[in-house]
Amino acid sequence: MTDNLTTTNILAQAPTRRRVFVSTLLGNVVEYYDFTLYGTLAAIIAKQFFPAEDGFIALTAVYVGIVLSYAIRPLGGLILGPLGDIKGRKFLLVLTIALMSIGTAGIGVLPTYAAIGIAAPVLLLLLRLIQGVGASVEYTTAANFLLEHERGRRRNFVAGIFNATGSVGAFLATALAYLFALLPGDSFESWAWRIPFLLAIPIAFIGVYMRRRLEETPDFKRVAAAAEREHVAQKPLRDSVRLYWREILQTLGLSLGQRIGSYIIQAYFVTALITAGFPASEALLASMLTYVLGPITSIWGGVLADRFGARLPLLLGYGLFVALTVPTFYLLGTKSIFLATAAVIVFTLINNLVAAPLSAAYVLSFPPEVRATASALTFNIGTSVFGATAGLIAIWLFAVTGSNVSFGWYVTAGCVISILVTIFALPASLKHRDSPEELATPVA
Repeated sequence: MTDNLTTTNILAQAPTRRRVFVSTLLGNVVEYYDFTLYGTLAAIIAKQFFPAEDGFIALTAVYVGIVLSYAIRPLGGLILGPLGDIKGRKFLLVLTIALMSIGTAGIGVLPTYAAIGIAAPVLLLLLRLIQGVGASVEYTTAANFLLEHERGRRRNFVAGIFNATGSVGAFLATALAYLFALLPGDSFESWAWRIPFLLAIPIAFIGVYMRRRLEETPDFKRVAAAAEREHVAQKPLRDSVRLYWREILQTLGLSLGQRIGSYIIQAYFVTALITAGFPASEALLASMLTYVLGPITSIWGGVLADRFGARLPLLLGYGLFVALTVPTFYLLGTKSIFLATAAVIVFTLINNLVAAPLSAAYVLSFPPEVRATASALTFNIGTSVFGATAGLIAIWLFAVTGSNVSFGWYVTAGCVISILVTIFALPASLKHRDSPEELATPVA
């Protein structure tokens, strides 16, 4: 009874809730700002840090950097995830925002290939690895922190707001790139492209300060107190794989289509529009519109999931993906920026529709004592295997076929798999609309 009263009092305090919301959402903004900035400026980064003799090879190398930053995430999740279950969610939140910001700001001060030769791409890839390690547990730890503080039937709505802040970070990155691209002459390509990366420094100071002042979640306090009282050695990684492998596989299949779709929005659409012949300024403007409108369906999907259950937005979103993905990529090859932009926006709205129940699934499919570890492991495997490889597959398919439509079929196949999981193997955490602590009972 005392624990319940304490939890209620914590949640009832408006200043505490505001700090929890703002600090966790800020980290999500930073993660998507970092990632989108690198993907959006891929063409410029290729010129700055790789030999200029072959533009295709240079651009491919930049996308290899994205793959590496994702490939390191499962390892980062294996190392850092258990810290969230042993040392606390708050500890991990401070660490992740610092690592991500170091990687981003480092790119802003890195000498070019013309200045230091082969050391430039090597250091660039190293910084991408640092970003990847930091991002490996940022999303799931922040979602854990938020959902463990905000309990009740509106958890999908909260998850929808959390996911929507990713669009804020992506919009800031794209908007800054667009504004600096308007500078006269070659200012943007020679020096101004560095400024958006350097802005990670003040954002990091604000984020670390806010997160250090947070209250740890009631769920972690309860688990930590029980482990200390009973002298139990916590082994969250072993327990996650041994006891919850089925939930991990279910969530991986459920998120397959959306993981590919998220990557396309954040890092591929701008490149696809440019390679289709549209000016960089128009491609960036189209990308910005997706980030302005995207949060609408992210929040709406959460409302639908809370009211009618997760199956409705999942089937609706993935069904629209199957019907409209190939036409979307076909329109990218037209000469109309209006049609291409409309296609990109529709694709983004569909992708965000399924985001809220997926975020809830990553977190609430697992009990508190392994939640940080298992959610990070699941999210990072899916993002690395399905999301990170999408860019290279897209480039390869375009080189082979000369069209983006072939990649559209690849995306469609992933969404079909997610539909089958939604119908036949939906995680138990998404079959109910009650409180998360009733969905994932701690293991005895």
